[in-house]
Amino acid sequence: MTRTIPVVTALAMALLVSGSAGLHAASSQQPLSSASADPIAGHRRLLDSYCVTCHNQRAQTAGLMFDTLDMAEVGEDAEIWEEAIRKLRAGMMPPPGARQPEAEAVNSLVAWLEDTLDDAARRNPDPGYVALHRLNRTEYANAVRDILGVEIDATELLPVDDISDGFDNIANVLKVSPSFLDQYIMAARAVSIGAVGRPTPSEPYSVTLRGNVEGSPYVPGGLPLGTSGGMLAEHFFPADGEYDFRIGVGGSRAVMTLDGVAVFDSADTDGDAPPPPPAVGPYGAGRSGRGGSPPVHVVRLNVSAGMHKVGIAPLASSFAASDATLQAFVPGGGLGRGAGGAPDVQVTGPFNPTTPIQDTPLRQRLFLCRPAPDGDEAEQLACARDILARVARRAFRREIEERDLVAPLAFFRDGRTRAGFDLGIQYGLMAVFSSPKFLYRAELVPPDLSPGDMYPLGDIELASRLSFFLWSRNPDDELLDLAVAGRLSDPDVLDRQVRRMLADPRSSALVTNFGFQWLNVGGIADIDPDPVLFPNYNESLQSAFVTELEMFIGSIVREDRSVVELLDADYTFLNERLASHYGIADIRGDGFRRVDLTDSNRWGLLGKGGILMVTSYPNRTAPVLRGAWILERLLGTPPPVPPPDVEAFPETQEGEQPLTVRESLVVHRANPSCNSCHGVMDPLGFALENFDAIGGWRTMDRYARTGIDASGRLVDGTPVNGPSDLRRALTAEPERFVQAMTEKLLMYALGRAVEYYDMPVVRQIVRSAASDDYRMSSIVMGIVDSAPFRMKQVTAVEDPAEVAEAATR
Repeated sequence: MTRTIPVVTALAMALLVSGSAGLHAASSQQPLSSASADPIAGHRRLLDSYCVTCHNQRAQTAGLMFDTLDMAEVGEDAEIWEEAIRKLRAGMMPPPGARQPEAEAVNSLVAWLEDTLDDAARRNPDPGYVALHRLNRTEYANAVRDILGVEIDATELLPVDDISDGFDNIANVLKVSPSFLDQYIMAARAVSIGAVGRPTPSEPYSVTLRGNVEGSPYVPGGLPLGTSGGMLAEHFFPADGEYDFRIGVGGSRAVMTLDGVAVFDSADTDGDAPPPPPAVGPYGAGRSGRGGSPPVHVVRLNVSAGMHKVGIAPLASSFAASDATLQAFVPGGGLGRGAGGAPDVQVTGPFNPTTPIQDTPLRQRLFLCRPAPDGDEAEQLACARDILARVARRAFRREIEERDLVAPLAFFRDGRTRAGFDLGIQYGLMAVFSSPKFLYRAELVPPDLSPGDMYPLGDIELASRLSFFLWSRNPDDELLDLAVAGRLSDPDVLDRQVRRMLADPRSSALVTNFGFQWLNVGGIADIDPDPVLFPNYNESLQSAFVTELEMFIGSIVREDRSVVELLDADYTFLNERLASHYGIADIRGDGFRRVDLTDSNRWGLLGKGGILMVTSYPNRTAPVLRGAWILERLLGTPPPVPPPDVEAFPETQEGEQPLTVRESLVVHRANPSCNSCHGVMDPLGFALENFDAIGGWRTMDRYARTGIDASGRLVDGTPVNGPSDLRRALTAEPERFVQAMTEKLLMYALGRAVEYYDMPVVRQIVRSAASDDYRMSSIVMGIVDSAPFRMKQVTAVEDPAEVAEAATR
């Protein structure tokens, strides 16, 4: 069991007292150094001089007693020492303002502690324990897409996933309560209907499509060049036939695309559209358009059955500043807008359907066989068995046994009795996709093991861990076939599979799932900067922030670059809108392209507008938030939670001379208890103060009307003045950043929190990757080869027989 010890607060208090009051007179007469013939004695003197005064058997500050810890048996108190290492490396111990030991002595102590703990861990490895792991919403949607080809919006079908340690794939919080069961059953119903389809409707139905603002016309099926903003939505067309697309364009010239091809230009037609048809049909309820707000157009097109991308966007007079927002305030102006301000288009059809539902691509993919309409029961059952077994193998992520098909075939028989073979298959699919064997990643425990025993994962379990780590989805056929054949655990085969999977487009999950959650930028769309202070901020810029981060982080993964380039890469990905925001000339068009940066202030993550915005307030910058973000996300040393009675940031009152953010924080830091944390965080945040709350560059404070002061001194004494200096300071010791990222990546790969006993593994991965310039593949392969990823330990609450039974129910 993990012990919870308030080490951070305790050490900060003790060291603050020791720094302000002074400890031993002898220690003030000569510098402390841990270098001696007996290293333990030297390290003990440093500890006694700076920690034991408060943390002893008599004072027992925070219940921590360093004088009782045996430094000859560091491994016995690994949890305490790992936390001490973290704070020493971050410069939080001793805190700013306190008397500081020599840096050489601190570094020597840290290195000795790490080596000693690593040696103890090698003698007594602990792979940890991962609970029964439910698929989260992203993994569920990806699995359905891969297996059946059905696109679903999991955010509408499934309950919200709980977050732990910043990630939504942590096993011990991914529970299913009884109240959620209906949602999973309804999701399985929607998935099965999407795969099998419904009969071709005898009457046209109507539905309104809505989507998000589309910022990149270079994606497959994207919007064409010459447009700015707009909507891109996917829609399943149930049959070949004619469909009406009702488009409200107002006073703007707009184009409509189908799978990236322009099919309509509002400048080529005139006239109002007829009233919209009823927006309810056999495929569900839709909504009417804009209530007849003129002018609108109806375009009739022949569309083949299946999934298609429908886009609508205005032609822009200037990409740097769209007038779409202003058009929305003009009666009848701008594009038709749905909820949230996104454009929409109403689809009605099919008219004159020419292809029966049986010929849709999704059904061709699903129905590997087709019994004769008058075939006997045995023929239909054999065909259903083949179809459901193939789906179940991919869904359950292993070879299928006869008992796995009992429930799906029982549901098939019920559906076939009600309405024939197709409904039987739909019912069978419902049984597969609502089964715990699909929803949970169960790892079978070998028989005859006892609590505390460790064992290696089998190839099947390894395949699932690998695919959900790198792809956030079920194993594909190649990976699963190797696992079934028992070849995946071969080191050469495993190495080839990891490299194949990293090069595959599906590895984008490492960007959008791991990367965005690690950096805490997934909520960019939820930020609403003050429109008075930042009138140029709009949906196009918001979308550009997301695309830039996605393409930039993705380039590190796809090109197998050093992860240190996340901090110091001298390139990014821009379109005209974002380039204009950054003050970069000669970038034209809405498409993103790779751009070499001449301004070093924009290099790496610290120069990205999306990150600078999520670490600010809607109306001003926040050096504290930015400093805390760097400590937690980039250095792996989150600051302690502020006390509940901490004073609020002093805002300027009416009639007062406005203060800069720096001046206000100086007042706040006058309290020594506040300075113990702010002395570490604030210099990091001040170095980014030239960036405003939405990532634009500035040289003057808009309130105080004084020049921006981005200077400061880091906790180790390094002077910095601006983003470039800060970046150089962070990359001077690249292993600190790499270790912080590796720790988070290991957590994401395992689906559990990284504990103190995992830190020797993290350090070993970082040391091994150093010889390969910290390339992404080296870190990933180090995680895949590690004991926590490849091994598991039986716990006292885990009975092998019960786990085996649960995995096959």
